[in-house]
Amino acid sequence: MAANPGGADPLTPRAKLAVTAGKAVAAASRAAGRGSGSVIGGRVALKLDPDLLGRLAQHLDVVLVSATNGKTTTTRLIAEALGAAGPVVSNALGANMPAGITSALAGGSDAKFGVIEVDEKYLAGVARDVTPKAIALLNLSRDQLDRAAETRMLAEKWREGLAGSKATIIANADDPLVVWAASSSPNVVWVAAGQEWKDDAWSCPSCGGVMQRPGDDWFCGECGFRRPAPSWVLSGDHVLDPHGSAWPIQLQLPGRANKANAATSAAVAANFGVPPQVALERMYKVQAVAGRYDVVQFLERDLRLLLAKNPAGWLETFSLIDPPPTPVILSVNARGADGTDTSWLWDVDYTRLAGHPIFVIGDRKLDLAVRLEVAGLDFRVCDSVDEAVQLAPPGRIEAIANYTAFQDLRRRVGN
Repeated sequence: MAANPGGADPLTPRAKLAVTAGKAVAAASRAAGRGSGSVIGGRVALKLDPDLLGRLAQHLDVVLVSATNGKTTTTRLIAEALGAAGPVVSNALGANMPAGITSALAGGSDAKFGVIEVDEKYLAGVARDVTPKAIALLNLSRDQLDRAAETRMLAEKWREGLAGSKATIIANADDPLVVWAASSSPNVVWVAAGQEWKDDAWSCPSCGGVMQRPGDDWFCGECGFRRPAPSWVLSGDHVLDPHGSAWPIQLQLPGRANKANAATSAAVAANFGVPPQVALERMYKVQAVAGRYDVVQFLERDLRLLLAKNPAGWLETFSLIDPPPTPVILSVNARGADGTDTSWLWDVDYTRLAGHPIFVIGDRKLDLAVRLEVAGLDFRVCDSVDEAVQLAPPGRIEAIANYTAFQDLRRRVGN
């Protein structure tokens, strides 16, 4: 919440009590070693004042960021870019449901901007509560199959929730599901950010017909639903703005996907009055995001920590790792935060790892071992990251893990 221009505190006594109680509970949770406390603190605060999220956001210029993949990194890039125009509050650690968002905003009393990552299933509700100025929609693909809606249903939920929104929607023109969802809004800025994973978008979200995909274009031959003309375009190492000017993207974060995130972030920043050159220069400062892409030393070896939660994410991650014979550690869990259904492993093209020495760890290492065996890859199952590192041949090690496995890995290697 930014300072009130009129000088009066906009929070009611009830809201102030809720904020104080939430912070106290979060502090107790941290002291007990149970994490950051942001979620439990937010839950307590919302219990005391169900309207607190909206109250905390009322003096902020808010941008919401939602997607299956890339939302944490894009949120971080946007926050860095908007910092050029004023103080920013953001849920930088990825607590992206209403409770975590509430905790984040409660700490932003001096902020001008709120840059908020939102879980896909909660986007419509959070947008209703905080009245955002902009909403960035990156992609939709299969994820957490045991509890997440089918992607077409999720796109429909976005479409209904965003219909008539006063926010500017900055959306990926290359994802048919995102385009379908965003098209109900009157003010959309289209970004050609690319889409490497296409297996969730072969049927038309409008009529169910088969999508045609000549080159980078796409359209439905049955109903005419098609790719919109983009205003912003990712072109190699540059982003082209609506005037046709090319701005270099220079990031410390690796991979094509992060260039796409930067292109979208530049479009969002421009909506808030930050020029592309300024926005992109500030994005260069970002070296890692919540431990992702960090290179750490462990047992006298360099490990690069990479997060991949679903088939689309694994595909993007395979494209940025060092080539063979770089050793690779793969770790998969199937806890509540990951989704307990591991059938998605069969949707990942692990043959892209051919030539890499592969070491498999994690709660579901045997599930992954079966998948790699069928893919015809050589690998070794290990009981721990310690064993994997000790067995790996020389060179930097790429460690790829899904959500809770990534957190386990970070704790073990001291990151």
